[in-house]
Amino acid sequence: MPSGEADLELEIESLDQDGRGVAHDGGKVIFVEGGLTGERVVARPLRSKTSYAIAETITVLRGSATRVTPDCPHFDVCGGCSMQHLDARAQVAVKQRVLENSLWHIGRLKPDMIFRPIHGPYWGYRFRARLSVRRVSKESGVLVGFHEKKSSFIADMTECRVLPPHVSALLVPLRHLVESLSINEKLPQIELAIGEKVTALVLRLLEPLNANDETLVRAFAREHAVQIWLQSKGPDTAYRFEPPARPEARGDDDDALFYRLPEFGVFLPFMPTDFTQVNHGINRVLVQRALALLDPQPHERIADLFSGLGNFSLPIATRAAAVVGIEGSAVLTRRAAENAVANGLGDKTTFHSANLFHATVEQFQALGRFDKMLIDPPRDGALEVVKVIAALGADAPSRIVYVSCNPGSLARDAAILVTQGGYVLRGAGVVNMFPHTSHVESVVWFEKAAGEALT
Repeated sequence: MPSGEADLELEIESLDQDGRGVAHDGGKVIFVEGGLTGERVVARPLRSKTSYAIAETITVLRGSATRVTPDCPHFDVCGGCSMQHLDARAQVAVKQRVLENSLWHIGRLKPDMIFRPIHGPYWGYRFRARLSVRRVSKESGVLVGFHEKKSSFIADMTECRVLPPHVSALLVPLRHLVESLSINEKLPQIELAIGEKVTALVLRLLEPLNANDETLVRAFAREHAVQIWLQSKGPDTAYRFEPPARPEARGDDDDALFYRLPEFGVFLPFMPTDFTQVNHGINRVLVQRALALLDPQPHERIADLFSGLGNFSLPIATRAAAVVGIEGSAVLTRRAAENAVANGLGDKTTFHSANLFHATVEQFQALGRFDKMLIDPPRDGALEVVKVIAALGADAPSRIVYVSCNPGSLARDAAILVTQGGYVLRGAGVVNMFPHTSHVESVVWFEKAAGEALT
């Protein structure tokens, strides 16, 4: 606590994009962790700057009707979630306001329509996670889990409600496994990846396992019916350790990592270190919404930018004449091409590896004209891409669907498409990919020319 700063009694006026309460004290903005809109709280200052301060709620004097008791016993310590104290449906409404406020305050834009939010199960949804590992001391042993709030320390977790129950149940056995290894101080991370039929754990090793370690790890894999992968350096060094991979295995075999998009009749095999969406159920609905907005037709040529392993490309290819995927990762580009062939879509798809953060008009002109385009960038957005699209003029796609994981970069890019590219922001809505966190995903629809609105 800053020296000499007394606790403050504050009225929480709203929530910011990080899920913190916003209050004012003598003209200074106070961001209050744990405060909810409409509440009166006593807050303890943590950090103070000239124009703002950060504080934490220590007493709720007048509570909000949307305040709930966090379901997870580790919520007060673990940094994995920040909004469990807010009713789950109210969380979605907050995220929708964050999206609308970002579009207006950053881009000066209001969409013609607001889509119904995409949301679903609020617990057990997280099919990907990166768990930190640390040996604390001889007495305390090993911790496995997420970092504590605002700390590099690892939370002392015995369960996690946002992980599937069978994975949450592995947290304590994993602690015992790592503690038993000779290299328990040289295993800083365990990456989790769950497919339709397989749960995989990737052990990040700074030193190799010895023979006894290997025996213990194999026994753990068999006892808990999981795959164990070992990774010594970068993601490309990961390999399946137990059970060993079968050379003749198909991408959708019982021992393969894959997920399905059944509405489009496709499946997508992946490696446990590949990027995939965390929430498989929400991802399926997101793909459906994105394609409904894109409305691919049998005669159209469509681009999928930041295409990854084909999450949108393959479903689009079941509807359009041709799909061109562009992705910065050569590994994911190759995986997408393989997935297209496995799904019988190889003749309708082409994948290129290119750095879209340095996109040029010449590069896009060389690819030929696209009727429509889907953009799904990382948090930094697609600044150079939208500048190129705006410069294409009459050769620009007639319709763009933009899937975003950052309202700020989305609003910036949307403003360029509208003010420089001649697009209309037809609709926008949130996608609650990460319940109980402040993370805001969204899907947005731009139209080059006037047309009938989708409902």
